[in-house]
Amino acid sequence: MSSVSAAPTSPLIIFFFMLVSSIAGRLIKSLLLIAGLAMSTQAHVGSPDVYLDGRAGPYRLFITVRPPIVIPGVAELEIRAETPGVREMRAVPMPLAGEGAKFAPVPDKLIVSKQDPQFFTGSLWMMAPGSWQVRISVDGAQGKGVVAVPVPSAALTTKKMQRGLGVALFALMTFLVLGVVVMVGASAREVRLDPAVAPGGDAKRRGIRSMAITFLIVIGIVWLGKSWWDREASSYANKVYKPLLMHAALDRGGILMLTMSDPGWLKPRPGALTRPLFVRTIDDLIPDHNHLMHLYAIRQPGLDVVYHLHPDLIQSGVFRLKLPAMPPGKYSLYADIVHASGFPETMVATIQVPPGLQGRPLSGDDASRIAKPYDQVPASATVSSLPDGYRMEWLRGKGALHARQPMLFRFRLEDPQDRAPRDMALYMGMLGHSAFVKTDGTVFAHIHPSGSVSMAALMLAQNQTQSSASAAGGNTTPMGMAGMNMTRGNSGAQQNGELPNEVSFPWGFPTPGRYRIFVQMKHGESIETGVFDAAVQ
Repeated sequence: MSSVSAAPTSPLIIFFFMLVSSIAGRLIKSLLLIAGLAMSTQAHVGSPDVYLDGRAGPYRLFITVRPPIVIPGVAELEIRAETPGVREMRAVPMPLAGEGAKFAPVPDKLIVSKQDPQFFTGSLWMMAPGSWQVRISVDGAQGKGVVAVPVPSAALTTKKMQRGLGVALFALMTFLVLGVVVMVGASAREVRLDPAVAPGGDAKRRGIRSMAITFLIVIGIVWLGKSWWDREASSYANKVYKPLLMHAALDRGGILMLTMSDPGWLKPRPGALTRPLFVRTIDDLIPDHNHLMHLYAIRQPGLDVVYHLHPDLIQSGVFRLKLPAMPPGKYSLYADIVHASGFPETMVATIQVPPGLQGRPLSGDDASRIAKPYDQVPASATVSSLPDGYRMEWLRGKGALHARQPMLFRFRLEDPQDRAPRDMALYMGMLGHSAFVKTDGTVFAHIHPSGSVSMAALMLAQNQTQSSASAAGGNTTPMGMAGMNMTRGNSGAQQNGELPNEVSFPWGFPTPGRYRIFVQMKHGESIETGVFDAAVQ
């Protein structure tokens, strides 16, 4: 056997190790950038899943769509059939608008639970960012039905690689690089020697030269690989969702100006030949239950003051609002808008309201409430006493609240005599609105009785589904404003065509922690805002 003298090359190996470590570190960072993506819904802040409580023809369904963490990626679908007699469900993802919405692929059959025949699950591919819909067809004892769920699809943030995996990959790459260099050096140093002959000076120099050349070649290959990864990371970074920016400016007269700007999400770079599959601008907005923007202003840090307001568009990308007489303090602003494609977004900003602001009275669909800070009330309270003597009750049951668990949040409004008001009215076309806010500011979700989807997107999806269902011999129940009038199992519904005094909101807390819930219901010309707190496990 030939002998190998490693001592002369030890300093060189150490040098190789340091240089490779530097290059490998940069490569690992590139890998971390595109290793995976964490998803959060664009329509809200920090609330990734989509919920819908609706009907597919005669069948009532509670639908949960968990969007994919990468695009293309797989969305998880969970459906509970509240109406008995469902034999089969199928689902297919497709664009919400455009030519792709007219030609549906073959739907996938959902899997029925062996423990619960009313519970169905499935997985669906979403292939591109933008405004999508999941079209669900149902077949059962009462015939066929179809419903569509709008699902905004986009990758929002990068997800870091696990530290252990990064260390293992780095060690493996370093071992391979050094192994190749050392093996080539040993081969060049001893290839001409007889067995058991120690290498001399010329052989050692030949080995060192070979190691140096091999090292340069291997480092060049690593560098080319890094450059490729950098290009891929840069290309993918252009696809990571960048929300519209909103700048808030408040003058001394109480005029709030909200200016939108586009950071350039999905826009092609100069010289690019391809066009983006999805286009979003600041001037393609459509009304969502009669308003282009729904603005929640919530005072920090106690979440003790809330306003639900509706600024007016005065020019492209600029909204104007005369503020009401608000208590002073720092307010977080959450502005909901919907694009013409059905893609919803929530823009965020902050303002500082000075003392003595000369504001206007509330009017139209505006609503407000002043309550105690969340840290001064128990999270278990289920009754919110309202300023005019009315009361709102959260029918929450006795069980603990858990994150990522779909549930119905039911609320009831009663007059000072603990009776159902006889003048219940629709608030912007529905029985109520709600906002779920995590006290640390990481979650904001504006929820309707139909669920977390915007009404404008839901109407787009249902209008397309109507014609498709008719052609297939099925049924749909339009989920427009008329579909928002009643709640499931409504014990508070009144007779003689009067509206019920109960409303329910399908949703699920995305993460554990402390939440504050604002619920708005209307009777006569009064808009009541109940305030509730929840501790989520």
